[in-house]
Amino acid sequence: MLVEHIEGFVETAVRGNLSHAAAAMFVNQPTLTARLQTLERELGETLFIRTRRGMRLTEAGRAFLPFAQRALRALREGRQAVEDERSATVGHLVIGASPAVSTYALPDVMQRFAAAHPGVQISVRTGHSEDVLAMVVREEVQLGLMRAIAHPDVELTPFFEEELVLVVAPGHPLAGRRAVRPEELAAEMLILFGRTSSYYELTQSIFLKLGVRARGIMELDNIDAAKRMIERRLGIAFLPRSAVKRDLTARVLRLAKLADAPAVSQKIVVARRRDAGPATGVVAAFMAQLKES
Repeated sequence: MLVEHIEGFVETAVRGNLSHAAAAMFVNQPTLTARLQTLERELGETLFIRTRRGMRLTEAGRAFLPFAQRALRALREGRQAVEDERSATVGHLVIGASPAVSTYALPDVMQRFAAAHPGVQISVRTGHSEDVLAMVVREEVQLGLMRAIAHPDVELTPFFEEELVLVVAPGHPLAGRRAVRPEELAAEMLILFGRTSSYYELTQSIFLKLGVRARGIMELDNIDAAKRMIERRLGIAFLPRSAVKRDLTARVLRLAKLADAPAVSQKIVVARRRDAGPATGVVAAFMAQLKES
C-alpha cells in the first residue's frame, strides 16, 4: 500500500470528483484511476461507486477514510519532525560528561546553545571518562565529553586542552610567584581529588617527574572540596584551569608557577559512535557550538 494510493483515495473522497482530484494531485485521470483500483485490490473491497454526480464512497470506503486521513496526517507530522530535527529547532539531545567538564566547561556552552536553540531539550548524564565512554558505546548518550580514551567503535573529536595549574591560598608564601622551585613543594601538604580520576594520576606524575615527595597527602572526592581546603591553607593542589577560573578572578585562590617545569594538560574530546553516520540536526548544532567555544 503506497502513500500515493492513500493520497489518491482521500483526495477523491473529499472532492467527490475523479477529474478534480487528479488535477489537484497533478496526475492524469487514468493514473489516479489505476491507483484507486490497486488500493481496492489490496483491501479486497470496492471503495467508490461512480454516479452521475461523481464518486460516492461505499460503506467500506467510509470505514477506511478516517484511517487513511490519520495516516496521511501522521506522515505530514513525521516529515515536519524530520525537518525540525534537521534545522535543530526542536529535538532532544542527550550528553554524557565527566564531572569536571559538566561542572566547569559545559555550562557556558549550554548557555549559548540554549539561547540559539530554545526548542531543544537537553539531558546531561555525568560519570568518569570511562563511564562516559561506556554510555556512548551503549548508545545511552549521543555525545560524550571526556578525556581521550581510544575505542574501536568511537570517534573522538578534540574539544579543548585542559591545563593543570598549581593553586594556593591568597597570602601563601608561594602565591603569585613565577618561579617556585620544585623542591619547595616538599614542605607542602598536597591535596588530591578523585582517586579514580585522570587528574589524580596527572598530579602524581608531576611530582614523580619533579622527583619531589610532598610532606603529606590529603585525598578528597571532588574539585570543589579541594578548592575549599586550599582557601583555608590546608594544602596546595594542581587543579584544572577551567575549575579555578572564577576563583582566580575573584582572588579567592592564587596561582604559583613552577620553575623549569613543563605545562601539564590533557585533551578533552567529544566522543561519538562511528556508525552513527554524519552528524545532523541538534547533534551537528551542538558540535558546532563546541567548536566555537
